[in-house]
Amino acid sequence: MYTIVTPEQFLRQARKFFRKHPDLKERFAKILRDLQADPFQPHLALHPLTGKLAGLHAVSLTHSYRMTLTLMVSAEEIILLDIGSHDDVYR
Repeated sequence: MYTIVTPEQFLRQARKFFRKHPDLKERFAKILRDLQADPFQPHLALHPLTGKLAGLHAVSLTHSYRMTLTLMVSAEEIILLDIGSHDDVYR
């Protein structure tokens, strides 16, 4: 089982995001449970990023919204970094 780490910066972004999109809270909670169990489940579509975000991974909340994260496989730790629209997360 993986440990989910939520830095204060992510928590602030998440609060702001969920004020605008309260309908995505349940989906977010399900994705976190699935990530914690096994981040490599195919339905999560975890994928590595390239360019200036190389070394990070992303998971889709919906077609329009993403969550970026750092995945430390050796430590079995997932650090949540950003949540928002596709364009905002990949800026």
